[in-house]
Amino acid sequence: MLNDPRSHGLWETTAPAAPEMRALAGAVQADVVIVGGGFTGLSSALHLAEGGMKPVVLEAVDVGFGASGRNTGYVNAGLWVMPSDMPGTLGEVHGERMLQLLGNSPSVVWNIIDKYRIECEATRNGTLHCGFGASGMRELEERERQWSRRGAPVKLLDKAETSRRIGTDIYSGSLFDKRAGTIQPLAYVRGLARAAMGMGARVYNNSRVVGVEEVNGKWTVRTASGSVTADWVIVATDAYTVSPWSGIRAEQMHLPYFNIATRPLSDNLGKIILPNLEGCWDTRKVMTSIRRDARGRLVVGSIGALRGTGLQVHREWARRALRKIFPQLGDIAFEAEWYGLIGMTENHLPRFHKLARNMVGICGYNGRGIAPGTVFGGVLARYILGQLTEADFPLPVSETVPAHWRGLREAYYETGAQLAHFVGARV
Repeated sequence: MLNDPRSHGLWETTAPAAPEMRALAGAVQADVVIVGGGFTGLSSALHLAEGGMKPVVLEAVDVGFGASGRNTGYVNAGLWVMPSDMPGTLGEVHGERMLQLLGNSPSVVWNIIDKYRIECEATRNGTLHCGFGASGMRELEERERQWSRRGAPVKLLDKAETSRRIGTDIYSGSLFDKRAGTIQPLAYVRGLARAAMGMGARVYNNSRVVGVEEVNGKWTVRTASGSVTADWVIVATDAYTVSPWSGIRAEQMHLPYFNIATRPLSDNLGKIILPNLEGCWDTRKVMTSIRRDARGRLVVGSIGALRGTGLQVHREWARRALRKIFPQLGDIAFEAEWYGLIGMTENHLPRFHKLARNMVGICGYNGRGIAPGTVFGGVLARYILGQLTEADFPLPVSETVPAHWRGLREAYYETGAQLAHFVGARV
C-alpha cells in the first residue's frame, strides 16, 4: 500500500482484491460512525448491520492498512499474559469475563469466515507455543495448568513430538492449542469489509478524520471532503491512532514486528517442515515466530523494524535463524519482507474507553489483534444495540493515561531488537 512493499509484503501480493470503495464526499447520515477499517472497526460494522443499524466506516488509507493487514496471522485464544493475571489485574469479575470471551474468540473468527465465505487461507490446525530451554518449558507447564483448569483444549508436547510437528529439534517442547490456527490477515480484513458492506454498512477509504464535534446531541465527524453525522462514534484505530484522539496513541508503546517470507518450499521439505501447518512462536524475550502460508512459503518473524540499519540486520538474522532451525533448507531465497507496529499497554491488557457521551473505543491488543479485535468489535456493537450494558462489559472503563517514558521505551525496543539480532543465531 502507498507503493511501499515493506508495509504489507506477502499479504498484499496474495490477498484477494478489496471490495470497491471510494473516499467520503459530502454530508451523510448514519446511526454509528466507526473510525478505523481494521478488525475491530469492521467487525463492529458487520455486527451493527446484522442488528439492523446503519453504520459508516471511515478509513484513512485502505481497509487493513494498520496492524490488521500487517501481522503474522495467528488466530490465538487469550492474550500474552498468563490466564491468572487477568483476574489479578482486572478484578475477579472482569478478569473471568475476559478469560471466557477471549478463550472462545477463535471460534468467533472461524464462524464469521464460514458464514460469509471469506477466502483467507483459514487453517484450523492449532498453534504451537514452543519452549526454549528449561525456563521456557516451566512457563509452558504453568500455562497448560492454568488453561486446563478452565477446560481449554491445550496439551503439553514433549521434545520428540514437537520436533516431529515442526521439523527441528531446537525446542524442548511445546504447548499445543487446538482452538487456534492461522489466516491470511489482509484477506480476512478485506473479507470483513465485503461482508459488512453486503449487510448494508458503508465503508469509505482515503477518508482520514480531521475533526469531530457534538452538535444538538449528535456527533459530526469530518474528513477533508465530507462529514458523517451519527448518534454514536466508535474509535477503532488502536496503535495507528492520530489526532483528534491522540490520547489513545499516548497510552501505548509501539513495538515493531517484522515478517520475512521465503519462496514456496518443495513438496519434500513441506512434508518435514510444519507438515500440519500449525503456527509457531517461542518463549524467548525477543521471540521468533514461524508459519507457512497456503502456497508453502515459510514466514519467519520477530521484534524489529525493517528501516534504517534494522533492515539489513533483521534480514541477515532471518537467514541465519532459518538455517539454524531448519538445516535441511539449504540456500534460502526470500520473496517478501514487511513490518508493522504493535500497540503495547503498560499492563499488557486492552483498554475500554468512554471518550465522551456516546463515543467509545477499545485499544491495546498487545500483539493479539485478530481474535480479540473481532470479538471486541462484536462487543461494542452489542453495547450500542442495547444488548449489553456497561455493568456486563468484559472490561472496566478506563481513562487514557500516557505511558511512562514512552519514547525511551520505544527506542529501546527497536534498538534492542537490532542488537539481539546482530548477534543472534550465529552459532
